[in-house]
Amino acid sequence: MATPSIAVPASLDGLPAETRVIATPWSRMVRGIGLGQHPVRYDPLAASRIRGAFDRLAKTVPGNAYTRFSGHLAELVLNFARPGLSDQRAVRALGPIMEAARAVPNPYWRIMAGCILMDAWAKLGLDSALLTDGDADIPAETLALVDAVAPDQIKDENQGRHGDYERLSAYTAVFLAHGQLGLQARLTAGRDHVGEALGLIDRVPSPFFRGRGGSMLIAVTALIGHGDRLTADGRDAIGEILDYLDRDDEIGMPPAFPQPLSTAFGKVYPLLTMLNAVAVAGRPDHLLRGRDRLAQARDLMAALDPAERTHMGLYYLMALSNLGRLRAQVPSLDRYLESLVGTWRHLDPGENFFLTGIAYPYLIQTAMLTGRMDLVPHAMLERVADSYPDLDRTDEDRVNRPYPFGYLVNVLGEIGAADLVFEPRPRYGGQSAMDWVIDRLSPDGEAEGSRLYILDHALIAYALRQRGGSGDTALFAGHRFPFDRP
Repeated sequence: MATPSIAVPASLDGLPAETRVIATPWSRMVRGIGLGQHPVRYDPLAASRIRGAFDRLAKTVPGNAYTRFSGHLAELVLNFARPGLSDQRAVRALGPIMEAARAVPNPYWRIMAGCILMDAWAKLGLDSALLTDGDADIPAETLALVDAVAPDQIKDENQGRHGDYERLSAYTAVFLAHGQLGLQARLTAGRDHVGEALGLIDRVPSPFFRGRGGSMLIAVTALIGHGDRLTADGRDAIGEILDYLDRDDEIGMPPAFPQPLSTAFGKVYPLLTMLNAVAVAGRPDHLLRGRDRLAQARDLMAALDPAERTHMGLYYLMALSNLGRLRAQVPSLDRYLESLVGTWRHLDPGENFFLTGIAYPYLIQTAMLTGRMDLVPHAMLERVADSYPDLDRTDEDRVNRPYPFGYLVNVLGEIGAADLVFEPRPRYGGQSAMDWVIDRLSPDGEAEGSRLYILDHALIAYALRQRGGSGDTALFAGHRFPFDRP
């Protein structure tokens, strides 16, 4: 059993607000928001490992601008994770960071680079004026880029189902980054970006993507102090999405996944993210909008295959906790966790990159946040750490390898078990898993595409955790979950 490198509270509602809003790996590792949770005291060995990984990436994918940006940002973070350096030194480091960010060809990922920089800047406690008063106004530049994000540009198995999902997600990241820097007023000064973003919800045709993307936009909108806009102009952003989810069968646009998944999975995922948005925004009336939403979630969770439940367990528990309904819906949390986390014994993490590939990181994360790391034996950690050569079995699994690997790198850092991916292992011929995975990337990461960025995000998150401190920034520390008991 690994020992978490964080102090685990007695209950989920004692976790930092950022974790309660952005708990699961999807938002952090895939979308790049909420990186660097659970800060710890600066660790020189961790810093050396992060630098070594980015040095190796620089040699393997030298033409990948996003990875180059990530390496430069991680260097800034590691330099300023220890107090004592002047903010002006951080300004001088912005040159290569922004040069790489502006070289990212995809406008969505160029926005994400700017947002991750702004979030890191806030978490390091650097002066936000240094990003706005110099040669370039980086927050303004990033916000302006949202107009360049066109609909249906995500080239994956769900092509045509997204609509403006990516632009909506970009707005979510931009709003959160501005909130972290205390620049929320800019979002409605001269141009109502908040209203425009909420208007994009109707332009996401798939119920799955409308619920999943809309939920994060709603949560962040409430977080930055614009919760009143959710019911402005006769609209009800939360209620309308819940109504749309109820029309899923009628609309007939189910999500596609790399492996065949149940209908229940496609329905419960957006519902759980919406329930967490209800919790963050404090709208109890929506729990009975159209039907009993907690009963609906319980029934859908029960309909999942055990492997599918590994992905959804943390979403479910966090939403219930934030709603103040965990004990009522899950009377024996320990029994629930023992069954859920114990699923690892029946799953092969190397069978595929998605369903079983990210199941282990989800289970480890769930055990960590609920204080049940006793359910994660070392054999489980070793099994997943040694699983990545198995993903050579198909081209799809091979090019997507950074996806599950990035998830694992993130959570192993959080539980103090990063040795498993940074130290040599027999399974990798005496290399570390990190070096082995990086050495097998395609030229400049072109085949992997944005899946490579998941590894970039994991390494940035690991770097940001070295800053120490209490965890939450002023934005998150100031948020009160309406369902919490006084």
